Amino acid sequence: MSSIFTRIISGEIPSYKIAENDKFFAFLDIMPLVPGHTLVVPKVETDKLFDMPDDHLAEMLLFAQPIARAIEASFVCKRCGIAVIGLEVPHAHMHLVPMNTADDLNFTRSKLKLSAEEMEACRLKIISHV
Repeated sequence: MSSIFTRIISGEIPSYKIAENDKFFAFLDIMPLVPGHTLVVPKVETDKLFDMPDDHLAEMLLFAQPIARAIEASFVCKRCGIAVIGLEVPHAHMHLVPMNTADDLNFTRSKLKLSAEEMEACRLKIISHV
């Protein structure tokens, strides 16, 4: 069975897409830690990030770089943090999170529930800077 991320990439499940190329897909997390929280995933299902081929792993970081810069330009934050947790979905992914404190990357705290309008506003902010 395909992972939820594969279903998002294929368009079977709608998403707030930020960027896409032939190998990677970036979209807003629908249960963000903070507004602008973005997920970057490879299109090929791989459970663990570090099981990806070396060149693919390097390309994923390069794909994420302009998105991270766009996040920093779009939200009041000190930097765009990156986290690799990988426990909730068996499909490699990284979290790009606008952050002002280390607590902004605390995945044990309650997630936000943004409206569709708020999510779209976040998406438009980010893609205007990519």
